[in-house]
Amino acid sequence: MTFSIVARCVKTGQFGVAISSSSPAVAARCAFARAGIGAVATQNVTNPALGPFMLEKMAGGESAAQVVSAARQHDAFPDYRQLLAVDMNGETAIHSGTRALGTWTSASGDGCAAGGNLLANDGVPAAMVKAFEATGGALGDRLIAALTAAVDHGGEAGPVHSAGLLIVNRESWPYAELRIDWLDHDCPVGAVARAWEIYKVQADHYITRALNPLAAPSYGVPGDE
Repeated sequence: MTFSIVARCVKTGQFGVAISSSSPAVAARCAFARAGIGAVATQNVTNPALGPFMLEKMAGGESAAQVVSAARQHDAFPDYRQLLAVDMNGETAIHSGTRALGTWTSASGDGCAAGGNLLANDGVPAAMVKAFEATGGALGDRLIAALTAAVDHGGEAGPVHSAGLLIVNRESWPYAELRIDWLDHDCPVGAVARAWEIYKVQADHYITRALNPLAAPSYGVPGDE
């Protein structure tokens, strides 16, 4: 019921996840990342506990392949899970259990991995990787391009209703965490893409405001001197 991509930016060291699904609030349950450590997605019949589990293993020095293998062994129902991981070296790993739903597949590229289930066709993850690799600019731009390419290539077999973008940089909190938890009629991917366009020009300002309010720029809202 989901398609997603996890990725690392070699220039900035940022990690990110972009994801969409016919299920509600997919990013809240399936997207996980930790600054300086990695990014993971746990989807299909989701076990959200596997996200923090894999990141903790990565923090202990294990690779993407090792943490995905460990998650498979740790979980009681690995055949129902689809897992994606990218580590601090940009290495990726993917697990798709045999009980994944509908048409499911995955693809990997340079510092990124994409996967999905209940897909309209088995070319969706490859289209996501291709778009990510072909797009320049910030990691968020590249992740949004991948998510948009998934929709353009057919996406899920049915309509998607939620989507999200999660990026971590150097701090313990997200650099960006944008979510559309449910839309009935419009595409949530387009809504997240629009939210990113608005947010990205202010993203660094929000970090400055947290670390040093004295150096922060004006908020630019009525009442702010």
